[in-house]
Amino acid sequence: MDLSLHARQSEAFLSEATEILYGGAAGGGKSHMMRVAAIAWCAQIPMLQVYIFRRTFPDLRKNHMEGPSSFPALLAELLESGHAKINYSEMTIGFWNGAKIHLCHCQHEHDVETYRGAEIHVLMMDELTHFTEPMYRFLRGRLRLGGLLVPAPMRGRFPRILCGSNPGGIGHNWVRASWVDPAAPMARWKAERSDGGMLRQFIPAKLADNPTQDPEYADRLAGLGDPALVRAMLDGDWDIVAGGMFDDVFDATKHVLEPFPIPRGWRVDRSFDWGSSKPFSIGWWAEADGNDVDLGGGRILRFPKGTLIRCSEWYGWSGKANEGCRMLATEIARGVLEREREMARPGGILHGHTVAPGPADSAIYATENGACIADDMARVGCRWTPAMKGPGSRINGWERMRRLLADGKQRPMERPGLLVFSTCRHFLRTVPVLPRDSSKSDDIDTDAEDHCGDESRYRVASVKREAGAVALP
Repeated sequence: MDLSLHARQSEAFLSEATEILYGGAAGGGKSHMMRVAAIAWCAQIPMLQVYIFRRTFPDLRKNHMEGPSSFPALLAELLESGHAKINYSEMTIGFWNGAKIHLCHCQHEHDVETYRGAEIHVLMMDELTHFTEPMYRFLRGRLRLGGLLVPAPMRGRFPRILCGSNPGGIGHNWVRASWVDPAAPMARWKAERSDGGMLRQFIPAKLADNPTQDPEYADRLAGLGDPALVRAMLDGDWDIVAGGMFDDVFDATKHVLEPFPIPRGWRVDRSFDWGSSKPFSIGWWAEADGNDVDLGGGRILRFPKGTLIRCSEWYGWSGKANEGCRMLATEIARGVLEREREMARPGGILHGHTVAPGPADSAIYATENGACIADDMARVGCRWTPAMKGPGSRINGWERMRRLLADGKQRPMERPGLLVFSTCRHFLRTVPVLPRDSSKSDDIDTDAEDHCGDESRYRVASVKREAGAVALP
């Protein structure tokens, strides 16, 4: 086996950066690079312990232990000579120098506890967006050198993390926020101590990076039809995901509007998804009455009666994806009323409006010791109505939301749609990339950052649909 070849192939990942995301296009050779790097580093560093994770065992076995570029194929010469041995029952690969590759999976959140005592020198997360952020943070917490002696030419480069992923999945938002958004591709920067304190780098993965890929594979990706899906799979565009709940009906060029004052005749209300350890989400909605919106200067907007426009929002998070800020219900209630007073002032988007109570998560009506969150908020003056619940309400709600988004991107609009102001950045950050549940394709995966999506779903459940063609500029 030509170990020098594998060493050269993994050289790109032997930089000072110690927490790398190699992510993007489908077919970019991300999993193959992990196997190559793991073999090369184990061959060079005695007693090195490499842990490679996939979310489920079937994916782990199919991706890394089967096929012409699998571990058994790459290690064929070492296995034949006795310099490496695969233990299929334990899913480990041992090397002559004591180094070992551990092939692992964490299907459920609590499965990470299996690795509490592990000393991980190299952590590899394959398809990182399939994992939740707490799972990743826990496993990263097991990363340490201990007593490992790293050869002089490689000192300062271990311990290290190498992750690979396509856009999409339940972890899309936190992975994007942790690697893709903070800095330009290839740039190296140091994460905050509260976020591990390691050097971090995002390396875009392109289909062209994999010289062994079937040359016709790009044509098959281009044949997906939807230009957004082609971008996601071919170019690794993190602004859209393939196979998500809304990827085929959401178009930012059609759905996103610059803010304008809401006309006096429109109904305005709000929706609420409660959260404490997870974010809470509040959306303010304006429902069009079918009359023209005169923006001055000859600019007229027209919307079908019943069109919903998300005109403002408040997202209660810590600044980290899917992590709440733990505000008290009464603090949230006061914050809602203060924001509404501000928006209703002259020059505000809701000037002259009174905001009506809208649908809220049923969790706020759960009584404990004779009290509930809804009552606490009502005493402050912030009231809600119960969101529609019951068998099929989730799936019906998502389908109605899909229909409104689909109608909202038509030009001319012939039926009521759903549109959103550009200032609603958390809706735009989270809703377009919400993944489907892998076992129930008509529903959202509840492990995803779905809070804006849930409170939007509560609101669209009451939309009335009216006919009558209109045009938007």
